[in-house]
Amino acid sequence: MGRWSAGVIPYAEMGYWRPDYVPKDSDILAAFRITPQQGVPPEEAGAAVAGESSTATWTVVWTDRLTSYENYQAKCYKVEPVPGAEDQFIAYIAYDLDLFEEGSIANLTSSIIGNVFGFKALKALRLEDMRIPTHYVKTFQGPAHGIVMEREYLGKHGRPLLGATVKPKLGLSAKNYGRVVYEALRGGLDFTKDDENINSQPFMRWRDRFLHSMEGVMKAQAETGEVKGHYLNVTAGDMELMYERAEFAKELGSVIVMIDLTIGYTAIQSMAKWARANGLILHLHRAGHSTYTRQKNHGVSFRVISKWMRLAGVDHIHAGTVVGKLEGDPNTVAGFYDTLRKDKIQADPVKGLYFDQDWASMPGVMPVASGGIHAGQMHQLLHYLDEDVVLQFGGGTIGHPMGIAAGAAANRVALEAMVKARNEGRDFFKEGPDILRAAAKHNKELDVALTLWGDISFDYESTDTPDVLNEVLSS
Repeated sequence: MGRWSAGVIPYAEMGYWRPDYVPKDSDILAAFRITPQQGVPPEEAGAAVAGESSTATWTVVWTDRLTSYENYQAKCYKVEPVPGAEDQFIAYIAYDLDLFEEGSIANLTSSIIGNVFGFKALKALRLEDMRIPTHYVKTFQGPAHGIVMEREYLGKHGRPLLGATVKPKLGLSAKNYGRVVYEALRGGLDFTKDDENINSQPFMRWRDRFLHSMEGVMKAQAETGEVKGHYLNVTAGDMELMYERAEFAKELGSVIVMIDLTIGYTAIQSMAKWARANGLILHLHRAGHSTYTRQKNHGVSFRVISKWMRLAGVDHIHAGTVVGKLEGDPNTVAGFYDTLRKDKIQADPVKGLYFDQDWASMPGVMPVASGGIHAGQMHQLLHYLDEDVVLQFGGGTIGHPMGIAAGAAANRVALEAMVKARNEGRDFFKEGPDILRAAAKHNKELDVALTLWGDISFDYESTDTPDVLNEVLSS
């Protein structure tokens, strides 16, 4: 009887361990970091993940005979030890395309991460990467506009975009909030933004914030002759309220609205469809992501979140800075940025990329760098992140001793000096401090910023680094 004997059979023997399986072009592939319980073979642990994330349960069920169960079984086809970690393995699992509803992040994630992370046979589990086949990519809308169309909307080319989060992010009145927006934009920024936790609190209701913020945007646009924007956070407790807030932002002439990752995948996809239909850029704050992306052995890597959000249809997403106060290994962050921006991506273990990924001309997502960055790091930011990025200096704008507009001007002068040096073919990364000091001789705002923040850095060891990095670099 074999497979159909009653009782409990190891997952590997039920057909979920298939080392002879060759993945089809149409399969969705996943790389899981597994830490098995003592006594559980890694192949059985990988098979268990494959089984529990597709068709299996803990015992043989006769109803499997009513299906083409071999087609619907996920297959763990390879298990490799993690370099330098005796108890960790990467399990590669293939899923047939028919297991997933078209165009649904909710369904995709309910399968891939639905039950398996609480499985007793595992001490820990992390979803490191996924290969989304073209067949499935084409069932999603993708970014509402994408990097190319955003630049054409804004008329801004050849350089990173500059932004700032209003600080303090909670407690300001609507009028004072709008004053911060105006000062930062007239000083030289392209965007200002709400932060993740400013919605509609007693000290400032959302409608008042929208009105005063857009007053600041329009006044700054008139003075500078540039297109300006403020990310109006439309996050709310239900979809009806989010649509109401987004519609009001559109009525006021905003070019962009913002949502938080915490609203959930279905709400994100719904807002992406609204943004495309109404011609507004959609910014996503990755609020809450570190609760499951930061730890190396358990959770979901941010490179996976990046893929899901590109499918879901956002135009922007915060994706790390390398420098600054928030988590970000240079190679890992490069993997995030490639995933968001490029059309075809090669597997690259140095960047933590486990699979080739072809986005089939789906527009790219503009990464946003924020968190403890300042004008003195401009050469590093341009070197690590390139030009298709939004550089957001919150405290590094609003904390300037000469005022908010001066902070914005310092950032703009630093950026333009660095882009000019790059375009001239100079080694701007190596010469960066000298380039900034030379520019500061002609700009008091930048000179003050460099004097105040020039030596500030946040040097902590990253918790999420590619496994093979040291091995590859030493070979």
